[in-house]
Amino acid sequence: MNLQKMFEMQKVLDDRIIKEKGLEGQDLLPNLILALQVELAECANEWRGFKHWSNDREPRTKHPLEVSPNGAFRRGGNPLLEEYVDCLHFILSIGNRLGWNDTDTINDISSKYLSVRITFNVTWLFSSLISTIAFTRENYINLFINFIALGERLGFKWKQIEAAYMDKNAVNHQRQQEGY
Repeated sequence: MNLQKMFEMQKVLDDRIIKEKGLEGQDLLPNLILALQVELAECANEWRGFKHWSNDREPRTKHPLEVSPNGAFRRGGNPLLEEYVDCLHFILSIGNRLGWNDTDTINDISSKYLSVRITFNVTWLFSSLISTIAFTRENYINLFINFIALGERLGFKWKQIEAAYMDKNAVNHQRQQEGY
């Protein structure tokens, strides 16, 4: 788990967005927190396990076949993983914004996650993450630990998450280049 590298990559993207959008000096933390909550809800929607009223409760792990602009069929990605990684982008942004991207915090996240066995179910983890406001370092560490536990419960391996993060970070840079 190379959190330091991901914090650094996210800072480069965030700094680019702030500069290109003219957002210097603005308090963007409320936007980041709301964006994280929205992305967590979108991730939960792709998971679908909380929808006790539905017969369709299987996680969305494959996009249906898509038609590319040239008319060819292509297989889509994993929507659940994509939404999970979108959440990771905002968790990293919040950590960068609050200065909780330091070695001590990263070590605390890693060591506490490895030493604590999270036994909560996926529904509880989503609910907890959506309602957590990371205004203290300890809350932020707990949020990150529960987020990693959520990924584990959703069946993702850390290498898979890292690779998806790297891919999405590149997509986000491309979007900025194209005037997103």
